Amino acid sequence: MTTRFLTAFASLALLAACQSTGGLGASDARTAPGVNARADGEDGLIVGHRLMESGEYELALKAYMRAAGEVGINADVLSAIGSANLRLGRLGQAEQILRRAVKEDSSSVPALNNLGVVLMERGKPAEARLIFQQAYALDSGETDSIRENLRLAIAQSEANVYEEPQEEPNFSLVRRGQGQSVLLSQL
Repeated sequence: MTTRFLTAFASLALLAACQSTGGLGASDARTAPGVNARADGEDGLIVGHRLMESGEYELALKAYMRAAGEVGINADVLSAIGSANLRLGRLGQAEQILRRAVKEDSSSVPALNNLGVVLMERGKPAEARLIFQQAYALDSGETDSIRENLRLAIAQSEANVYEEPQEEPNFSLVRRGQGQSVLLSQL
């Protein structure tokens, strides 16, 4: 009985192996087209920009790194890498890379704007204000987001300058019988 079962199973397996499953040679509409290894790939910067728009920041960073390998390190690539790091919350890395991008091309408006955003996020509104002013001047005030960033940086840097220092409360520890202590605040 078991030999019959094994023979039947083996013949079904052979028949299944002979069936066309639509593999690489199939040309119906349900299968993906083949890959042309000789064709040029899509530009890494373009792919990265599309991924950034769709919220895939880690994949965008990888695409930007690939672009750096393909076209070399330039202000556009550095600005893109810095922007991806900014979106990923890696503010220290973003600041370093964006400063390098601005050093490569001091007229790069996107790099200046993104550096200003990083500086605002890191609590440096006075420096961010200067950076946004440069970006605004180079952009001739045409981009609304840069104008709004500059306005916010001005407001925040002025608030920090003119804000009166808050008086720190003076805390003292008072002992009350049987090992109990109370923390009192004296303003």
